[in-house]
Amino acid sequence: MNACALVPNTPLPAMTGSDRDVHGCIASAGYSWCEREKHCERPWELAKDKGFANTESAFNRYCHSIQ
Repeated sequence: MNACALVPNTPLPAMTGSDRDVHGCIASAGYSWCEREKHCERPWELAKDKGFANTESAFNRYCHSIQ
């Protein structure tokens, strides 16, 4: 048997970048939607730029709290 042959009826793995959310953000590339910025952002980059802690809760407070 050829080691590179595909097993019949086995789904192919998803391609990197094919996981866009409803906003078009690509999670596998580190992007999440930020409602405040109205843009897909990498949380660690946004935290550095805006001066908040690099945590999920801080990102959610910054991006999704009603101001």
